[in-house]
Amino acid sequence: MPVFDFNAEKKEEVKVEAKYEVFYSGCHFADADHPIIVLENKNLNHHCEGMFLSPTKGNAFVCDETKAEADILKIDARFVNLVHWLGENHIMVKLSGASTAEGFAIYKIQETGVAVRGAKLSGENGFLQFMMDRLFQSDAPQESSGDIEDMEDADEMKLTSIQSITDYLTCAGSTLPDNIRLWAKRNLAVAKSSEVTPEERRHAQRALSIMLNIQWKNSSFEPIDPVKARQILDEELYGLDNVKQRIIETVIQINRTHTLPAYGILIVGPAGTGKSQIAYAVARILKLSWTTLEMSSINDPEQLTGSSRIYANAKPGLIMEAFANAESSNLLFIINELDKANSGKGNGNPADVLLTLLDNLGFTDNYVECNIPTNGVYAIATANDKSMISAPLMSRFAVIELPDYTEEEKAVIFSKYAMPKVLKRIGLREEELVMTEEALDELVSLYRNTSGIRDIEQAAEHIAAHALYLIEAEKMDKVVYTPQMVRELLG
Repeated sequence: MPVFDFNAEKKEEVKVEAKYEVFYSGCHFADADHPIIVLENKNLNHHCEGMFLSPTKGNAFVCDETKAEADILKIDARFVNLVHWLGENHIMVKLSGASTAEGFAIYKIQETGVAVRGAKLSGENGFLQFMMDRLFQSDAPQESSGDIEDMEDADEMKLTSIQSITDYLTCAGSTLPDNIRLWAKRNLAVAKSSEVTPEERRHAQRALSIMLNIQWKNSSFEPIDPVKARQILDEELYGLDNVKQRIIETVIQINRTHTLPAYGILIVGPAGTGKSQIAYAVARILKLSWTTLEMSSINDPEQLTGSSRIYANAKPGLIMEAFANAESSNLLFIINELDKANSGKGNGNPADVLLTLLDNLGFTDNYVECNIPTNGVYAIATANDKSMISAPLMSRFAVIELPDYTEEEKAVIFSKYAMPKVLKRIGLREEELVMTEEALDELVSLYRNTSGIRDIEQAAEHIAAHALYLIEAEKMDKVVYTPQMVRELLG
């Protein structure tokens, strides 16, 4: 393990040289075996309150109860700047740890709510816990970068104020991708400058808030259980074995390479065949946050790329907003009606923007003005007519074509999938609504000439609502549907 020397700033002409071991961890949690910090073991309690020394005085933790100074022996590289920041700002904290052979292993740092010399945690309660959560999810800084110097209730915390943004960059800057860290420093200078217009400062602060509230994750994916993946697919979809096979192949590829496939999935088929449902099932399997892009309503590429900050009403595009809303750089894009992506109206082609997103070479939003990594992006697209999709865009996808359902398949989907879901949602028991075989045949025949299963799903909703009315309003024990009742209700 490398040992780094940190030369503190001069204070009262005293220069303190701090020495401790820095280790590089990728753990997303901490316990006694995987600590954040190892302190000199000076009979510290399991929970002890106190304060880290400012780096100008040394690198140690001072226990408030015993006044003992416990030197820092080891520290996770991700948390070096945070500990320096806590010491420099005289912030009281509570440590949780345990005695080990190496020393006192700290695995939790919490704020106490006690301010020393008027210090506050960025003026926002919860900032420390937010920082802890973000640092646990971050990658360790590169050992050779030389940049170290420079989970409770944290979900609601947002970086909005200049102070919280400044403190976040101080504590977590080295864990950010290099280009984003440098971009953030430049924009923070603009946000603080008195030499630019208030509008420029406002835009810089807003862009910083958007970018720094995103968890910039690496693109190494944990293995996915293929058996569980298949269970999810079987729960959501009837038949479609070729689709399920392709998705399981994707899962196995991820497990082997720990990266997302280079190609997304394009599902082509008639309206109502469950294309979007397949996409949502994939999101569950991959455990990714997801967002939808409805290409039928996007006719200007600026809707995707955002507008430049030179305009007073400038704002980010839909793609950047999707990252911001997900607060993660690993994101599944469900692109509906990809065959409508070429319908630009004079200002360019939205399809060209999608190409930059799907190439995994990075994406730049006109408002944010920073190239963001897209190697954690995966795309599932749907289309009715693949002949309307450009060749370059088609080349980014593995294509799966869905045939329409047969009458037999529609009957199974209605009785085994659509109706049970509706009954569960509205609180009816299966024995309270009975469809005779003849009634089911009649229902399917009514929708013989319609494509997809949307109509029979709506029929399930209609029949269940009718049964619930009869049971509640007319006090029937159960409703048995005959072909005539189905014709009268749905015909």
